[in-house]
Amino acid sequence: MKHLLHTLEGRLATLPVPMAVQLPAGQQLGASEPAVTLRFRDRMALVALATGEIGNVGAAIVEGRVALEGGMRDLMAAAAGLLTRDPARDQHHGWWQRVLARARSMAVHTLAHDARHVQFHYDLSDDFYALWLDPRRVYSCAYYRSPDLTLAQAQEAKLDHICRKLQLQPGDRFLDIGAGWGGLLLWAAEHYGVDATGITLSRNQHAHVLRLIEGRGLQGRVRMQLVDYRALQVQQPFDKIASVGMFEHVGRAQMGRYFDTVARLLRPGGLVLNHGITAGGADNAQLGAGMGDFIEQYIFPGGELLHVSTVLHDMARAGLEMVDTENLRPHYARTLWAWSDGLEARLPAAREVLAAPGGALQGDKVLRAYRLYLAGSALGFERGWMALHQMLAIKPDGDTTRGSLPGAQSGYPFTRDHMYADPGNLLR
Repeated sequence: MKHLLHTLEGRLATLPVPMAVQLPAGQQLGASEPAVTLRFRDRMALVALATGEIGNVGAAIVEGRVALEGGMRDLMAAAAGLLTRDPARDQHHGWWQRVLARARSMAVHTLAHDARHVQFHYDLSDDFYALWLDPRRVYSCAYYRSPDLTLAQAQEAKLDHICRKLQLQPGDRFLDIGAGWGGLLLWAAEHYGVDATGITLSRNQHAHVLRLIEGRGLQGRVRMQLVDYRALQVQQPFDKIASVGMFEHVGRAQMGRYFDTVARLLRPGGLVLNHGITAGGADNAQLGAGMGDFIEQYIFPGGELLHVSTVLHDMARAGLEMVDTENLRPHYARTLWAWSDGLEARLPAAREVLAAPGGALQGDKVLRAYRLYLAGSALGFERGWMALHQMLAIKPDGDTTRGSLPGAQSGYPFTRDHMYADPGNLLR
């Protein structure tokens, strides 16, 4: 233990922000005027800090075994300096470990388990999420098409960016898989005139969107269903499909079935845009240094990340042709910092909201978890431990004689002009 403490003291001296560590017996290491202080109440959490297992330190903070004083931005700057290895590349599994991981993924991602996992996170409290999301409650990466945009403007820019990529037209049959609180669903209906269907497993989100549909008089043209994507049955396939911030919950073992289902729901010649978090490393299903375990326990049970190359492989096996892929990783870092800063500015209100009964975690415990999750995720996207890809694909229709592009097999123009035309007018 003495060696670990000596090592820790040396590393504290090299951090980009002044940090102090108080030992269980009261001794203090590090800066005399710290921006961040961690007060340890047990030795195991102290060992985790000294060995760079910052996710385990985060769990100790959530559980009250470590007291935190200081802001999230300073804490994350210190955490990055305390890491001993790249958390996106410290897991190298043998073939038998990959078999076990796949078996676990199969067991975890049943219809019943996935519903419980989604509800654990998204049904926590609508009022809590409303404190730090934008007014549309768009809970996915924003698109800062210009550096001066507010969070709300960047989220609207993202919604429009997706609609432009999908070339939505009035009357298109549009499906939003994992429609959240309805931001994209309603934007597409109100600004592009589509006939829109959204699906979710969150009871809270389902009820919220139904109220919005009725309040805006969109009944008959917009609908929201409480159903798993695997159980969705339709009489007529959709022209366009979006899946935003959802496939992270699918699991590696179910990814082939996921894209097969998307292909089944899409008409020949139709377009699908898959927007989601991807792994920064080629082989890891979650972050190392204890961070993946933290997310699994407190935030997204059952979540799995795949490298974009794996996702595109599964997409191709389902018969979908990728026509455009864009990495928005830095945009998600800025989005997450906006969420983190928003939550930090409303901590008293958050404590009050979370004091209401219900849910697996409540009060200060869940608030500590989300403070660490938002700021830690922002750090992860800044450092490239995770990425955010929008993958646009067509379902070829076999028609090689269409228009001016022989062999296109869809209406897609195979240029990007439609994505960026008239960038100053989001409302067309």
